[in-house]
Amino acid sequence: MRNTIDYEDLKKVNNPFHEELINAFSYKLREGWYVLGESVKSFEREFSAYVGTKYCVGVASGLDALTLSLIALELPKRSEVIVPSNTYIATILAIVNAGHIPVLVEPKVSTCNIDTSLIAEKITKRTKAIMPVHLYGKVCDMEEILTLAEKYDLKIIEDCAQAHGARFSDKKAGSFGDVGAFSFYPTKNLGAIGDAGCITTNDENLYDRLLYLRNYGSKLKYHNEYFGMNSRLDEIQAAFLLVKLPFLDKINAHKRTLAALYFEQLDSKFILPARNDNYFDVFHIFQIRTSERDRLKIYFSEAGIGTEIHYPIPPYKQNALKHLFPSNDFPISDEIHSTVLSLPISFAHTVDDILQVIQVANQFN
Repeated sequence: MRNTIDYEDLKKVNNPFHEELINAFSYKLREGWYVLGESVKSFEREFSAYVGTKYCVGVASGLDALTLSLIALELPKRSEVIVPSNTYIATILAIVNAGHIPVLVEPKVSTCNIDTSLIAEKITKRTKAIMPVHLYGKVCDMEEILTLAEKYDLKIIEDCAQAHGARFSDKKAGSFGDVGAFSFYPTKNLGAIGDAGCITTNDENLYDRLLYLRNYGSKLKYHNEYFGMNSRLDEIQAAFLLVKLPFLDKINAHKRTLAALYFEQLDSKFILPARNDNYFDVFHIFQIRTSERDRLKIYFSEAGIGTEIHYPIPPYKQNALKHLFPSNDFPISDEIHSTVLSLPISFAHTVDDILQVIQVANQFN
């Protein structure tokens, strides 16, 4: 008899850390300091060391990390920011919320990351930044992006929401650009027990500005130097993240082990993620593609296996954003959004779980 396999079960994911999380919460409760205290400072130090940057600023969410990064860069008003056409909506919202214009560039269908060969043709005199999105846990081709940024004098804001610990040529996501924006949403490889995020950077001036911006534009109480916002990493979430950060490499290794089973045993009728020796993928999401995606999703559900679609609707087709993109000619993005399906691959899944998913998948016809 087959077991029911959820796509994600956060209770199981966090169960190995249960006692330590309870202890962390109890300590913070007794301590009585709940905003911008020692836990946030400790996490910022440890996470910047993990990523390989000089600085880290804890904020309230991944979206805020992107938005504050753009604000801190102080780009000219209504600057154009290059971004992949198949990204999650948060990336677009951040650009618009910061007062800028998103310019969509198609991804490579093989990697689902921005096609660097198409970026230059979208650059104008108003283009001031590139926002590469390390989708699904694979770092973009940062070598080419860094070359383009230097050639055209562009800032780089890395969207690292799905790429904790992912590497390109032995350098980690969040350490390439002017800033790296991370989300610690509970389902991420390093997930909080609620919303949380951070920004990494090697630029001392950006770091200092971000400390102001996340806290109403203030570092000295009641003295506001910038037009800021309230986006502070919560002390309790920081304490939780400090518990889990030492296990991030173990979590990534487990997900890579499960991914290896998919690569080895899934039937060739499915299009699997691209692999390359220069990339260390952490498989926040393991995506396959098939023209029979919707039927396959129903088939899995009937077999008791949960799947997800990341993402069913491209941002330029979202009702909230349609007015921003009068031209909606993005066939590669459309192909990805209509064919991609995410299979179970969490820290809570076992080898036996994945072997069962593979067995069910291979029987699909």
